[in-house]
Amino acid sequence: MKIYVGNLAHETTEPQLRESFEAFGTVDSTSIVMDKDSGKSKGFAFVEMSSDDHAQKAITGLHGKDLAGNPLKVNAARDNSSSSN
Repeated sequence: MKIYVGNLAHETTEPQLRESFEAFGTVDSTSIVMDKDSGKSKGFAFVEMSSDDHAQKAITGLHGKDLAGNPLKVNAARDNSSSSN
């Protein structure tokens, strides 16, 4: 399951993000979205977890929790590929 993580501190690293989510289960991947021009974090990321159950526990457990000074916004990522116009 893919998870959206918002309100990330710009200093947050992928290993820090992975460590936070691994407390809830196996993390398949982490990806902090970077600005192409500045190379700095845009303040959000995506985390992929192998189990939907673990992903739900991570969403519940981490939403609103502090990471590097910011309260995280954590929810299931929307699938833009299936949206219809």
